[in-house]
Amino acid sequence: MTVWDRPEPPTRPAPLDRGRIVAAAIALADEGGLEAVSLRKVAARLDAGPMRLYGYLSTKEELFDLMVDEVHAEILPETLPETATAEQPADWRETLSVLSHRTRQTALRHEWLADLLGGRPSLGPNSLAVTEAKLAALDGLADVDTTLRAVETVSAYCIGAIRREIAKVRAVRTTGLAERDWQQASGSHVTKLLATGRFPALARFVHDATEVEPEASFATGLDWVLDAVAMKLAQQSESHKA
Repeated sequence: MTVWDRPEPPTRPAPLDRGRIVAAAIALADEGGLEAVSLRKVAARLDAGPMRLYGYLSTKEELFDLMVDEVHAEILPETLPETATAEQPADWRETLSVLSHRTRQTALRHEWLADLLGGRPSLGPNSLAVTEAKLAALDGLADVDTTLRAVETVSAYCIGAIRREIAKVRAVRTTGLAERDWQQASGSHVTKLLATGRFPALARFVHDATEVEPEASFATGLDWVLDAVAMKLAQQSESHKA
């Protein structure tokens, strides 16, 4: 039986429920990452005995599942473009774009989320609602396998880009050096390497490439991925007409 199917224990003298437990765990994770979360620390935050928490969940992994699902509520907006009908195709691109950007924004508010994205699918109601919105946006535009691959491809890009961005944020926090300060500190080493002539392509990009803000970089990459999905959908549509 999953944590989603298991009923909560009867009310006890001191108020406690999964909602309060999850809120406390998220607060701890926001402050110190997943390593700051344990059943003992959550219980202490709630001024409760650790054993009381086992009436609501069995393992720390279940707690992580509940935390992931809770913050997924921040990803799904109140309104999305209408899903497809025979008369009105869905604006699938806008839907996937909105959900992708909101996933990034949620992960930046809760950095620990990046560490838990991409594993086994979350089975909580909020997580399933996000997945439903993605699949529904493409439903009817392609066969089920193509639709699933499209959603997986967009998700894979988002997870990779989000993890990379958060890794940089954490590096700044750990070293105390902003990205530009780190570049200046390592500049002489990079200059020596490029001067050897062994890395001509890298040298050109180091000297000529335009530096962009993380949000713009994320948006550009997402647009390219969505362009590829659109091309695949168009190809399948044409093949069905032939």
